[in-house]
Amino acid sequence: MTSDAAHLTEIEQDAIAEIANMGVGRAATSLRQIVGQEVLLSVPYVRVVTRQAASKLVEKTGAKRFVGVQQSFEGPFAGKALLIFPEAQSLELVRSIVGSDQSLEDVIDLEQEALAETGNIILNGCLATIANVLQRTMRMSLPSIVRGDGNVLFEVDQAESDENFVLFLYIDFNIRKHDIQGFIGLMMDLPSITALKAIIHEFIEGIEKQVTTHVE
Repeated sequence: MTSDAAHLTEIEQDAIAEIANMGVGRAATSLRQIVGQEVLLSVPYVRVVTRQAASKLVEKTGAKRFVGVQQSFEGPFAGKALLIFPEAQSLELVRSIVGSDQSLEDVIDLEQEALAETGNIILNGCLATIANVLQRTMRMSLPSIVRGDGNVLFEVDQAESDENFVLFLYIDFNIRKHDIQGFIGLMMDLPSITALKAIIHEFIEGIEKQVTTHVE
């Protein structure tokens, strides 16, 4: 269960999902230029959950270990962004990026760099678009790689209060006809979630005013 203050209404979920889809669409275009193949990314749904619930959600894939690319972000709301893939799919993802002609040894050697670059493109594309659409400024750290189960990725043991949440985005990731399921998690405390909700409300109200003006 999430705090009432962190709960997203249906219209808030739809607005964030729509903006996130703009972001991953931008990221897909960047990745397409790298791999020379069609890349499809979409965000089917968004929800706010506790870190413990986020850990359980990723493990519903059946995977026990994951690879995550993480970057801290600061702005009107702050936290840590994670791009997560099941560890078993990470080499497949890397091979699709560096080329199928690479040997397994080369793919393994390039894994860290390729994953960090992919995460940087997707997370920056997503968060930069969210910031631009909401007319805000966001700063992000360099990417780093983390491996482990859901509890490790979402730092469950470090969540010292009930105010630690994850804005959880499921991603459909299709590259070179390889279906790879991934997740974006934005770990934020309650004040940051509250700030995001307020900004989303401003965004929704602005759209509603534009629609009303256009109708009149």
